[in-house]
Amino acid sequence: MNLLEESIVPEAARDIKQDAREFAAEQIEPNAEEYYDRGEYPWEILEAGMDAGLVAQNISEEYGGRGLSLADTLAMAEEFYRADAGIALTLQLAGFGVDIVEKHGSEEQIEEYLRPVAANEQISGLGVSEPETGSDLAGMDTTAEKEGDEWVLNGEKYWVGNGVEADWLTIYAKTGDDQNNRYGNYSLFIVPTDAPGYEAEHIPEKMCYRASKQAHITLDDCRIPEDHLIGVEGSGFYILAEFFNHGRAIVAGHGIGLAAAAIEEASAFVHDRESFGRTVDEFQSVQHDLAEMRMEFESARALTWRACEKVANKDNAGYWAALAKTVATEAATECAERGMQLHGGRSVLEENRISRVYRDVRVPVIYEGANPIQRNLIYRQAPR
Repeated sequence: MNLLEESIVPEAARDIKQDAREFAAEQIEPNAEEYYDRGEYPWEILEAGMDAGLVAQNISEEYGGRGLSLADTLAMAEEFYRADAGIALTLQLAGFGVDIVEKHGSEEQIEEYLRPVAANEQISGLGVSEPETGSDLAGMDTTAEKEGDEWVLNGEKYWVGNGVEADWLTIYAKTGDDQNNRYGNYSLFIVPTDAPGYEAEHIPEKMCYRASKQAHITLDDCRIPEDHLIGVEGSGFYILAEFFNHGRAIVAGHGIGLAAAAIEEASAFVHDRESFGRTVDEFQSVQHDLAEMRMEFESARALTWRACEKVANKDNAGYWAALAKTVATEAATECAERGMQLHGGRSVLEENRISRVYRDVRVPVIYEGANPIQRNLIYRQAPR
């Protein structure tokens, strides 16, 4: 069964897709269950991904990367997430936020921080969400105040991938208090994880995505040089909004990969299991469930690849990114739900992969902006 066949993928992205598929088969799939059980950060697989040229290579060739396109990254996401969501997220978060530095950072920032990530000598991360605030980008409380030739950051960040492991993060903080321009009150900063006042600890164990580690960060008079401001003060909200358009298109790929995994597991199970003297797949109700799963999957995948082209071309990108992210992640949820039902009582056994997929699909509907927020964006940005 090859649900992630390449005919829908732009020809230029097919080689990287094949590389990702082979890497997933050799490195991710054989180790997924072990890393899920142990709940450990998969350093060895991350390093193998770096050696294979599949980590943080969306950085342009000018700065040491491969210049992978949005389509390349989406093609990789499908394959990685079909194999295992936790390991896949670790691979894709190792260069999280670098697009912001490449597009809006100074030459000095690019040389000091971007090039080492492109060379896989460092890993990065992005800190936006807070303990009490998630999707409301204009409601964050972490502050950055200018003192002499330094910025002083105070506050907390939550759900930060690589908050413990990274060498540096891009941090989103409040730098203004204009009640009439709440979107212009935020800025972005490069914060080395060894900066004074930076503390991070892993969030307690999760029920899913166990091979990916998120952190709770505390910034207590965290001091960084003034030249660590990315771009222009007050531009953070707008930079992130554009960044998340690309991110949401990729998250749609997370959903597609997980949906494919759910369909594969359910199909294999019902074809191998017998009940009432015949294999379970011979029952019409089961056939209808599998048909519904295929319908959800194929519709979501077609939309995702259309959205990828729209976002890459900046053609009403926010609308298409929100559409794809919402539809694909909810298709994954639906496919996993049906897959659990088709497995019957055995669905709850941890030895069956469908139980892991079922838990994992609960996450992409939330990150990069929860799906109810995406519906707001879809309505507001829909062509009139």
